Amino acid sequence: MAYANTIRTAGRANAGLSDRIAGLFRALTEARKKRAVFVRTLRELESLSARDLADLGIARAMISTIAHEAAYGA
Repeated sequence: MAYANTIRTAGRANAGLSDRIAGLFRALTEARKKRAVFVRTLRELESLSARDLADLGIARAMISTIAHEAAYGA
């Protein structure tokens, strides 16, 4: 009877369960921070008057796009 036994220790693909869970929590924390930037930017731009938006050269229809770019990049 033959046995093959391989132990891999290098690389992120073989990260332990605790490493993967920690990575998940880091990703969730980062996603929450980006979402907070999006919501804050969206609320601030939506609170501006039409004249203020015109002074900035922003159409009301562009607010969501601008907030998305501020939070998540282009």
